[in-house]
Amino acid sequence: MKLRSQLMSALKERIARSGMNQAQAAKQLGVTQSRISDLMRGKIQLFALDALVNLATAAGLHVEIVVREAA
Repeated sequence: MKLRSQLMSALKERIARSGMNQAQAAKQLGVTQSRISDLMRGKIQLFALDALVNLATAAGLHVEIVVREAA
């Protein structure tokens, strides 16, 4: 859940900084405008981790997941 939250925040920030409206962002990211609306409204339960990684990549973000042993 934490990873999804971080990805959603990064995507929302990227879209907001770009100055694009939701329709333009949807076209660039290859999804529908309603999907971008769900993202911007923070509807985390509608997004799987892999979908968010794909969106982040399409938005030009570099996603890196680090796995470490528990302390």
